[in-house]
Amino acid sequence: MLKGRPADTNSMEAPTGDAGIYARESSYLDRYVQLGEAGDRIISLSFPSQPEADAGEDHALLDRIDEYLQGVEDDFADMTVGLTAPTDQRIVLEAVQEIPYGEDASVAQVARMTPDLNDDEEDDLAQVREALAANPVPLLIPDHRVRDGPSAAPPPVEQKLRAIEGL
Repeated sequence: MLKGRPADTNSMEAPTGDAGIYARESSYLDRYVQLGEAGDRIISLSFPSQPEADAGEDHALLDRIDEYLQGVEDDFADMTVGLTAPTDQRIVLEAVQEIPYGEDASVAQVARMTPDLNDDEEDDLAQVREALAANPVPLLIPDHRVRDGPSAAPPPVEQKLRAIEGL
């Protein structure tokens, strides 16, 4: 489980506590933002061209993402993510979560930020790239802030997320 700093009074303190899939169309992204929630954790976030047929539309995180896409600064650090990933990917994604809003890092920098990885080892750099590509919650774990690595978000979405943050 990844958990950032506590929410401020203007943000959602936790997911709704329900299990389900929620989606909302984004005209800025020209696709949907879809999230999966299980209990008190967000377990997936994606950008499909069509949402799941049974997806609900009303979710506080979707409201926050709408605001973010309109230029309101939000690092989503207070969101509780249910990260089911192998340990080698988890440690990389935990490091990526520490990259602040409006800043970016290279794959090599992420390797240096990750315990037990070395930016001089090609296998370690490959581990970083694999974790980024497998990220189940892009935006919440901001892989778009890694300038020379893959993102789990589609390339046009990644570019728009980078543009919002001035990257």
